Amino acid sequence: MTKYLFYPGCSMQRSARPYLDSLLAIQQDLGWELAEIQDWNCCGATEYISVARLPAYALNGRNLALAAQQANGVNTVLAGCSACYLNLAKTDRYMGKDAHLNAQVNEALAAGGLQYDPGTVKIRHLLDVIVHKVGLEAVKRKVVRPLTGLRVAPYYGCMVVRPDPENRFGSPEYPTILDELMKALGAEVVDFPVKTHCCGGHMTQISAPVAYELIRRLLYAADQYQADIMVTLCPMCQLNLDAYQDDANKHFRTNYYMPIVYFTQLMGLAFGHDPAELGLGREFVNTAPALAKIGVEVPEEVPAARPRARRDDPSLPMPQPLVKK
Repeated sequence: MTKYLFYPGCSMQRSARPYLDSLLAIQQDLGWELAEIQDWNCCGATEYISVARLPAYALNGRNLALAAQQANGVNTVLAGCSACYLNLAKTDRYMGKDAHLNAQVNEALAAGGLQYDPGTVKIRHLLDVIVHKVGLEAVKRKVVRPLTGLRVAPYYGCMVVRPDPENRFGSPEYPTILDELMKALGAEVVDFPVKTHCCGGHMTQISAPVAYELIRRLLYAADQYQADIMVTLCPMCQLNLDAYQDDANKHFRTNYYMPIVYFTQLMGLAFGHDPAELGLGREFVNTAPALAKIGVEVPEEVPAARPRARRDDPSLPMPQPLVKK
């Protein structure tokens, strides 16, 4: 078993609980032992660093210091949330490059009896480690229920690949490692040219019309490429596209019906785990119609699927045509 330190972040405890449940379900399949960082705190999400730079870095520096303190020979911290991954990785990197920032953060940490030396731990996203450390061939060997016939649109979101100084995800505009993982599970991956476009983040709380347009563009693209399901690796992206899909439909008088799941949930299905164990059935947009294509019966925890339209209301202007890669 390979042991990793694990930073779950706030979302995995609440709105993204199926992400955590599905990860815990497959950790043994991956040969992992996850040790949650004790007494971790929020990473500050996307806004805090724009409001108060030093406190934001100190907030993340505390998590890094706790990880280093609890390492016990393990120096890799795994994060599943894109914002958490980015904030922790940026803090470690910038503390290493900026001596003044490093001194300020450590001065703040000293009040709590902590200190952090940049580079002591490595921050990596779950997807990166699965593809590059576990390996796609090892993943294939674990597949007992291939996702054959399921058309999947891989959605990365805008944060996890930007910045990517160690080139773990490939192209920031058109990464493919999530595509490759889905193919290893037997799924049919559709060409999805907006895979790194923004979902709006917290824009739903600031300007709903702007958020709905960003959400609609992603749903429109997945629908145009006839995807059965969208798969993501970010709790905020999943929440926006799932929980606000109906609001976007009402706003634009559209009728998209696109289930949004985490990549760990599809891995769990392919590895033979029960859908309920993976948190399937707890989403807003029911996955049952899509997963029925591969013979998976999802628990009835959400309203039955409504009829799905294949395009926008024809009276509305279309988004700009999508250029196939």
